[in-house]
Amino acid sequence: MDSILLKQVRVLDPISNTDSIADVLINEGVIQTIAPEIADIPENILVQDSTGLVLAPGLVDLYSHSGQPGHEERETLLSLACAAVAGGFTQIAVLPDTLPPIDNCSTLIALQQKVKELNLTPCPQFHFWSALTSAMSGQQMTELAELAATGVVGFTEGKAIADWRLTRKCLEYIQLLNQPVALVANDFQLEDSGVVREGSFSLRAGLPGNPAVAEAAALAALLEIVADVGTPVHLMRISTARGVELIAAAKERGLPVTASTTWMHLLLNTEAVTSYDPNLRLEPPLGNVKDQMALIAGVKEGIIDAIAVDHTPYTYEEKTVAFACAPPGVIGFEFALPLLWQNFVATEKWSALELWRALSSKPQICLNQQPTRCSVGEKAQLVLFDPQQIWSSEKSVLQSLSANTPWLGKQITGRVLRVWNSQ
Repeated sequence: MDSILLKQVRVLDPISNTDSIADVLINEGVIQTIAPEIADIPENILVQDSTGLVLAPGLVDLYSHSGQPGHEERETLLSLACAAVAGGFTQIAVLPDTLPPIDNCSTLIALQQKVKELNLTPCPQFHFWSALTSAMSGQQMTELAELAATGVVGFTEGKAIADWRLTRKCLEYIQLLNQPVALVANDFQLEDSGVVREGSFSLRAGLPGNPAVAEAAALAALLEIVADVGTPVHLMRISTARGVELIAAAKERGLPVTASTTWMHLLLNTEAVTSYDPNLRLEPPLGNVKDQMALIAGVKEGIIDAIAVDHTPYTYEEKTVAFACAPPGVIGFEFALPLLWQNFVATEKWSALELWRALSSKPQICLNQQPTRCSVGEKAQLVLFDPQQIWSSEKSVLQSLSANTPWLGKQITGRVLRVWNSQ
């Protein structure tokens, strides 16, 4: 491994609550020295003036989608890894909705082997979620114990489970395994195939509305099950102000829950959908301004623990349809950090440490991991970020195979310069 001295870089370490300017020596993949100034520079060390740059632990994504296996035209494991590294992510967790799905040990082992064969340095650490239920039946639990022993990061459907009895049963079994479980709160009947958040815009646009109560009602029921069973649960894709209120109340009660929202729900609200850009068709849909403000405050206050990318690649042909017909989801690895930094850190709504906690240390805690640190003696799992560099998000520049993003072709401020991921 190469060695480098970063002069006068801004060092962020969310665990020690450190935000300072320092010289940092990284030698053979290990953080060797962090000091206000390093005057005695060892031989054969590359010295880089890093004034204005940010050095911090690598980002960790809680859940995203892979096209491989089954839809390699959308994304392969290699392109997913390249996109993640380009965005500063050193760990990514893949949802089980591949084809075939990750609901058995043979599919899991095959994916783990394919990751080992990736010829990429640095390469993000891959984690794989297993489905809770078998794709064949939808009502039968997967072999949870066998999958846990084979190395899944945890269990999730990646979508709501309609059967509350089955949900409760799954939580009872998972409690014995001490594995993370992530659930989506959504009532399919109340959702009624809505494609935008129900409200004045959905009425004006003539689009089917998805009411906020579809999330709130399911979340309230789910929290009662958690209170009864006691299994720790991560709540995915929280998108409403009422959802934030319910999670805050649950935490005050001492329930073992963590929660995440997606970066898109923090940046945009229903007003953006007036463009009818199919890349703004999301699930859950973008909320109204009140929802967005509640989510932003929730992240700052720690009610919402983590920000997920929920990277969801689709081909040009799949997304170039009418808004209501478009499959939900956007890519995000290469956009999340710069856009969140510009919207929240540069505007002083959040501190740099608050953003980094939500993108790095808190996701690791949600995955039952020890958070990565930017401190002396630690292996270098780091990202070097320039918050001022401007780049154009052209298709030819993106590492993802897909380009379904409303920021395609736009000027983006902030770019990852380098990633270290020593294992």
